[in-house]
Order: sequence, then C-alpha cells, then structure tokens
Amino acid sequence: MSYDNTTKYLAELYPAEFAKWLLPDKTTEVTVLKTELSIDPIRADYVTFLQTSSRILHIEFQTLPKSNPPIPLRVLDYYVRLKRQYNTPITQVVIFLQQSSDPIAFTEEYTDEFTSHRYQVIRLWEQDSAFFLDNPALLPLAPLTRTDSPAALLSQVAQNIAKILDRDERQNIAGCTEIFAGLRFEKDLIRQFLREDIMQESVIYQDILQKGNKQGEERLILRQLNRRFGEIDSSNIERVRVLSVEQLETLGEALLDFSSVEDLVAWLDQLG
Repeated sequence: MSYDNTTKYLAELYPAEFAKWLLPDKTTEVTVLKTELSIDPIRADYVTFLQTSSRILHIEFQTLPKSNPPIPLRVLDYYVRLKRQYNTPITQVVIFLQQSSDPIAFTEEYTDEFTSHRYQVIRLWEQDSAFFLDNPALLPLAPLTRTDSPAALLSQVAQNIAKILDRDERQNIAGCTEIFAGLRFEKDLIRQFLREDIMQESVIYQDILQKGNKQGEERLILRQLNRRFGEIDSSNIERVRVLSVEQLETLGEALLDFSSVEDLVAWLDQLG
C-alpha cells in the first residue's frame, strides 16, 4: 500500500491543519506549492510543500528510515533548491510513521566535513494521541501515536470517524485510517473497528489501490525489459511509467514478441 500517496493526499487536502500542527505561528493562510524540482532526488509524489505568507513548509513522511540518497542528504538538497528558487525561510519536517530504533529516525542534522544543516524530526509513536483524535485532518495518523492500549486507541479512532457528519469526508478519512493502521495492526483487528464498506467506498482508498496496482505492473514490466535487453534508456523508462494499467498489461503481452529495444520504442511510438 502506498503510504506516500496517502500522506500527500491528506497534507494537500488539509494544508491549513498541517501547517497549524507543524509551524509555531499557527498561520491559516496556506497554499499548496506546486513547485518544479524535477531533478533526482526530488520526487513530487513523495513530498509536500506548503507556502504561507512568510515561509515554505516542506513535509516528508517516511515509513522506513533507509533511503537512497540518505534522508539527511536529501533534506539538504531540497533546502538548497527551494532556497535558491524562492529565497524565503523554509521549515523542513521529516515525520516517521512506523516505530524504529534506527539512528536515522533520531537524526535531525546533516553533517559533512564543512557542512551542517538542521531539520525537524517527528516520530509519531512518541506523539500524544489526543491531539490527533481531536482533528479530522490528522485522525488517520492517530493509530500510529503513543498509547498504552493500541486496541483501545483504534476503537477511539473508529468512534471519532463515525462522528464526521459529511459522508464523503467520513469515507475518505476511514480509507486513509485503514491504510495507516496497517502499519501497526493486524487486518482482522482493523476490520473489527473500521467498517469495510465505508473504507472501500472511499475515493482515496480506491485511488491508492489503483496506484499500487499500477506501480506493481510498472516494476514487473521494467524487470522483464531489463532482463531481456539489459539496461533501458531513462527516456524509455519514463515513457513506460506514464502508461495506464491497461496499456501496461498490453505491453506485458506484446514484449514477448520483441527482439530488441527498438521494438519497444516502435510499440510506444504507435501509442502517440
């Protein structure tokens, strides 16, 4: 399941609520910054940039502390590019979702021989659950917060979801909650508290499922292509990645007849 897409969805749906949580000035004038930072390691699908009247808030959620490049270096890279492009104060927050003892989850600074750069780290398993339970925008993250009784916490989350009056919002919050709860709870326990019909009707839940299926198809196709023809040119990799699930499935059948990378290019060209 794609936790990255879910956190991005929440932060961009409720930018003011996330800004109030993460910025000390509690500003309410917040917009989602659709910035163009396309060079690796910037991945727009995995980070959220919020812009207030006085600064940019860069939020990155992490499930695992290991990444390539390492998180501290990546945060520094984001900072330099944002600073150069917007020349405004920047607050950077890395939020770890799943409990870990890895030192990276407790690291708040990039250090090198002559370079030092600090950023903020939030470990959800250390956070007070009450704060998240009282805010629908943050409610899906509540199952990952500090508690002496995880099952009781999940029960409280379900009760608070049921109190959301708007049907569409209730469904979407339930769908996001189910995704994050899967990092901590067994599926059967989640089903005891969160109604499956509500979760499955959630727009975001269905969107995440579809994106997960697409990512799986992409990985399979690219592995098959690399195995048959060696390393594929990055431009052709990008052309494959923009294909729909249906097109990827068709490509999976067609590549059995390919004898070279040129056949792949010709097939892609036919799509227009």
